Formats: sequence, structure tokens, C-alpha cells
Amino acid sequence: MRLVPNPVLPGCHPDPSVCRVGEDYYLATSTFAFHPGIPVHHSRDLVTWDLVGHVLAGESWLPLDGSAVADGVWAPTIRHHEGVFYVVFTIARDKRGAATYMTTTTDPAGPWSVPVPLEADGIDPSLFFDRDGRAWFTAARDATADGATGPGEIWLRELDLPTRTLVGPEHVLWHGALTGQWVEAPHLYERDGRYHLVGAEGGTERNHAVTGATADHVTGPYRTDPRSPLLTHRHLGADEPVQNVGHADLVETPDGETWALVLGVRPVRGHHTLGREVLLVPAGWDEGGPVLAPGAGRVRGVDPGLPVTTDRPADWLSLRGPLAADVAGDVVTLPPRPVPLSGRGVPAFLARRQDMHAFEFGAALDTGRIDEHDAGVVAFQDEDTFLAARLVRRHGGVVARVAGRLNGEDVAGPEAPVAGEVTLGIRSDGETYAFRCASDAGEHVLATFPHTVLSTETAGGFTGVLLGLVAEAPASAGPVVFGGVRYGVPEQVSDGAGGGAHHE
Repeated sequence: MRLVPNPVLPGCHPDPSVCRVGEDYYLATSTFAFHPGIPVHHSRDLVTWDLVGHVLAGESWLPLDGSAVADGVWAPTIRHHEGVFYVVFTIARDKRGAATYMTTTTDPAGPWSVPVPLEADGIDPSLFFDRDGRAWFTAARDATADGATGPGEIWLRELDLPTRTLVGPEHVLWHGALTGQWVEAPHLYERDGRYHLVGAEGGTERNHAVTGATADHVTGPYRTDPRSPLLTHRHLGADEPVQNVGHADLVETPDGETWALVLGVRPVRGHHTLGREVLLVPAGWDEGGPVLAPGAGRVRGVDPGLPVTTDRPADWLSLRGPLAADVAGDVVTLPPRPVPLSGRGVPAFLARRQDMHAFEFGAALDTGRIDEHDAGVVAFQDEDTFLAARLVRRHGGVVARVAGRLNGEDVAGPEAPVAGEVTLGIRSDGETYAFRCASDAGEHVLATFPHTVLSTETAGGFTGVLLGLVAEAPASAGPVVFGGVRYGVPEQVSDGAGGGAHHE
């Protein structure tokens, strides 16, 4: 099988799920508390992915007011059966599954149907369509069976397609391969009359792993694949460019090849800020079941430096709900809201995923239009960890400063008077975030922070950094116009540590 450049979908796109229809592949990923929810990407080669729509948008959107960033939409699974696309997903509250939903469409670009709740406990739901036409639902939850070897279990129940309800008895399938570890991310596959269950164990951090089990019947009993873990990077050491590998979904090409899409992170000095990304791994089958990364035993094709992401249109996201923002090329008009980024409502915040380590993000604002506003550019991890270069009006005029929160504690830097058109920017070399301010009076750095303060290892949570625009003010204040919005590679970095294409 060919060596592919990884990641195939950079930036925060966790929990990949994939299905094939003819020669077309469709990929769905988690979005937590961001709107729109569950992006759907399309590919013809499993390497190049284009965004075609979102599952949760418009009438299919489920409000997430009050949710922490790490909650919201978890781990969707996308499947296709007899002309219909199905997506099942969890809504999480307090980092636990609160409700499970299913939505359908005949066009993966949308619109999708209003989600229907399913009577299902736990997280990470999945669907399996058997050869006899029966549909089966699986998910992960806290263990209920006597003699369980782990704190979690994978369970199964039949899905009645006409009524969109779960019917018949529940079947506890498996408690995982690793004693004492939580098992999640179940997906079922049938091959040559045998059933194969692939899951994830060891948590979503450095011990993450793909494990498996097999059975002669879809309802079990399932026997742990003794080769588990089928794929992990936990034994490769801190210098391995990809860590936290797990959460696999398998797909077969029209030519009969099998590939796995998994998640992983690319840390810099032990800390990752891009979130969990989508990686492509060759796979095969033998008498025991699936074989991931045959002959290699790890994810390949990742540049060990700071690879540059190919330019792609921004997938703009808001937080917990839609905004009446206007995006026209590199000009973004954002009506203000009084909701702070540290709150649990819908702030005036529009952002894109950071998908490369070395970057420059910025926008220009007219200080003459800064009235009651607190507006600027922000590097956002969650409601407790974010940093922003902001403009705010004081009695003596408009000033620029860096303000935000780090692990729930407010931080603020010195204020610098500015006038006229001001460009606020965030620049990174992969190890620092420098917040900058430029005007006719010159350019200077407002503050610099190590990348570690915005990393998941420090801040916790499940998302990567988003780079965005924020306009905090009373609703009666005028809209904020961000001009010349740019996200790209700084010239100072593009020929150095951050340059070059992906290679092995």
C-alpha cells in the first residue's frame, strides 16, 4: 500500500468516522460546543478531503447554551444504507453522555433531518448494517454486568429503521482488552461470516490504543483479539511525532484495500495545541481479524518538524449557537454581544481551527469605530483558557492590550495607546504565541506566551486551539468590521522550522 502524507485532516477533527458509497468517501468528526456541528468531508482517495456540509445546522441544530466547550457533540458515526446516510452522536454534559440522537439524509451535504433521540446510555454510538438487512446500534457505557474486567462496556441493541427506535433485548458485548481500562469508540464489521468489534482503550491521552474482539454472531459472545492493542504509539517514546493514537474506523476501497482512519496529536516539546487530527493508516485482514499498519506498527507519513497545512477555505465556527455574522472574502462583520468568552452563552466569537504550528493570524480594525466594544483577535482553547489582543476605549482614547484567562485565572497585560487603523495579530513559531499590534506608528509585540499555556496538556479538555475574532459589547453597540483577515505562514518561519511539505 502507498505511503500517504499525514495528517489527512489537520486541526481539531477528533473521533473520525468514515463510510464509502461507490467511489466516494464521507467523513464525520466531533465538534463539541461549536456551531455548526459535525462537519462532513468528502474524498475520492482518502487523502484529500473537502468540506461539503454540516450535519447539525439550521433546523437540525441542537442548542448548546450552558455547555462547557468540552461537552456538546461527541463522537458521531456516519453510515450509508440503501440510499440513506445515517449519523448517530452523543450530546455530553459534564463530560458524560446525556443524550443520544440519530439524524438522516439522502444528500451528505445536507440538509439533515431534525435529530431523533434514541433510548441509549453512554457515549460513542455506532451503527452496523448486517447482510440480512438488520440494523444494530452499539455504544459505550459504565459497566453493568457482574464480573466485568473493566469500568466500561460495549453494548448492542437492534435498531428498527421504520420507527427509528431501539427494539429487542440489550446485549453486553465486551468489557475491553485491558483489565481496569475504560473501553469506548465501538465499531462493528463483518468479514467472511465473522464479526469484528474494534474499540479504543487507555484514555484519549498518551496511553490511547485501538483494541479488538471477534465473535461468530453479531450478538456475541465476543472474545478479545489477543493481538490487542492493534495500534498504539504509547510504547514509542516522547520523541515520536504523533501521540495519543486511537479511535479507529475501517473502510474498504472499491479495489478491496482496507484503510483505517484514526485520531492522533502532534505535540511540540510534549504539548499539543492543534487538537486531535485525522490520520490515515493502511490495514489488512488475516485469520484473526483486522491488522492495522501492517509491517510498520505505527502511523507513518508525518513530518517530524512543523509541517505546513495546504491552504483551504476557512470553516468558520461560533460557540454554542449560530451568529448573524457576515463573511465577505477577507472582511468579517460581527455584531457584538455582551456575553464574555468565559461564560456559557453564545458570545460574538467567530473562529477557525488552528491546523499548523507556525502561523500568522490577524485582522485590521478602525479605532474610530471602537465605542463600547472590547474587540480583537483571540487564541481560544476553552472558556477557562484563551488569550486575545484587544482594543478597548478608555477616557484618553483607544488602547490595545492582551487579556484573557489561563486555567480559570484572569490575565491582562500593559495597555498601549493606538489610533487610526490598527492591525492586531497572533504569530507563532510553534513554541510561542506572540500577540502583536501594528499601526501607522509602527509595530510592536504586546505580549508573548509559551505554547504550553494553551495546550491540552495544561488546560485540559478535548479540543485544540481556535483562532478567531471577538466583539464583546452591549447589543446596542454597532457592528465591528474586521478587515484583511488573514491566516497563513509567516515569511520569517516559512523557510525555516515551519516550512516544507509532509514527508516521511
